[in-house]
Amino acid sequence: MPEPSHGRRTPVLAICCMSLLIVSLDNTVLNVALPALRREFHASTSGLQWTVDAYTLVLASLLMLAGSTADRIGRRRVFMAGLVVFTLGSVLCSLAPDLSWLVVFRTVQAVGGSMLNPVAMSIITNTFTDPRERARAIGVWGAVVGISMAAGPLVGGLLVESVGWRSIFWVNLPVGLAALLLTWRFVPESRAPKARRPDPVGQLLVIVLFGSLTYAIIEAPHASLPATAPFAAVALLALLALLRHESRRLEPLIDPRLFRSAPFSGATVTAVSAFAALGGFLFLSTLHLQDVRGLSALDAGLWMLPMAVPTFLCAPLSGRLVGTRGPRPPLLIAGGAMTAGGLLFALFEAETSDATLFLGHVLFGVGFGFVNAPITHTAVSGMPAAQAGVASAVASTSRQLGQALGVAVVGAVLAAGVGSSSYPEAFVTAARPGWWILAACGLAVLVVGALTSGRWARGTAERTAQRLEPAEPRRSAGANA
Repeated sequence: MPEPSHGRRTPVLAICCMSLLIVSLDNTVLNVALPALRREFHASTSGLQWTVDAYTLVLASLLMLAGSTADRIGRRRVFMAGLVVFTLGSVLCSLAPDLSWLVVFRTVQAVGGSMLNPVAMSIITNTFTDPRERARAIGVWGAVVGISMAAGPLVGGLLVESVGWRSIFWVNLPVGLAALLLTWRFVPESRAPKARRPDPVGQLLVIVLFGSLTYAIIEAPHASLPATAPFAAVALLALLALLRHESRRLEPLIDPRLFRSAPFSGATVTAVSAFAALGGFLFLSTLHLQDVRGLSALDAGLWMLPMAVPTFLCAPLSGRLVGTRGPRPPLLIAGGAMTAGGLLFALFEAETSDATLFLGHVLFGVGFGFVNAPITHTAVSGMPAAQAGVASAVASTSRQLGQALGVAVVGAVLAAGVGSSSYPEAFVTAARPGWWILAACGLAVLVVGALTSGRWARGTAERTAQRLEPAEPRRSAGANA
């Protein structure tokens, strides 16, 4: 395929960033709308958890499948299909008659979303072949995450306050249609020279593992042990079966050998921990600002700016720091700031004072802003080129899984603490264990980042790459036989 001209590469980057923006916005925007959903649908805490987690769980489960399918049948084709499904899911969400249907339609959205972000990254890497231009393009791509963090609460608050919560899904319709037309006009079709073989058993086990684990956590405070224990057991069995199945496949969905690299394993743990903290933080903060403080959706969105603005400002600084000093400094800054923010709420009830609430949001925003660039860097650091895409996909899956688990665990702790008490009065006390969990997530980022970014860790990455590299020709030969 001939390399696109500069005049065509720029629209391709813009289109890919549009897809990331609408997928990312749907997480931050919806959090602001949770209290409105509680009031209209008389939703329980677990119901609100499912409106968030139905989306992130399906994303986490299907990201790798979508990426490998696009490599096999065509990236533009899968990307356009994702835009259609995501836009249709958004329209259905805006028409949901009750909470159960909203959860169902959120899964439709997520199926489309899973075809957008990983495929868009593949399109970018195949469009920008010059390493320097590719680095700049990926930098722009990463900045869009910060923009969605900053704009999401404000846009969501404004829409919920002026039009209603259904309008947050209407925004996706014109953006999705515009991206679809522009993709058809500007994005060239591309495929991988040798696509990975499908792994339907592995994919099914991933879905069962993620879904049953999250269900057991969310429903634990509301259901008896005999009702939730089977789901926990199914999750454990699915994990064991997945490990056994993937270790025996020639081209597994997730190659277990990747985890012999300490930086890769560290990136996975860091991604789960950091995004669990993000999911829990947004969930607790939104409910506190509107249900306890009684703020409007717009005012709650404004209160999220002290977190969103540092995230937006620190993300590019983190990328430059990774390039000049390696991943350790930004990981230590991220872990330290997130731990401090969690402790501020857990020990000093930061939400009860404007000054400490502001400081807690700033600390968390700084920490989250610094954590993304080193996750991506350490996930693919030292990996053979043929494995870099898989490593990046596992890191992206870990982010989504972490966010889903953060909402599930923190929401379950909150629901158990509130019990039958009056919701606003019991919130601060019931939320304290949740803040301790978020502080522990920040500490995990700090400790794991320190342990997996030194000389010993780099040695494990080099040895893992050596083990993986010779296997590639044999796999190709076997596939062609």
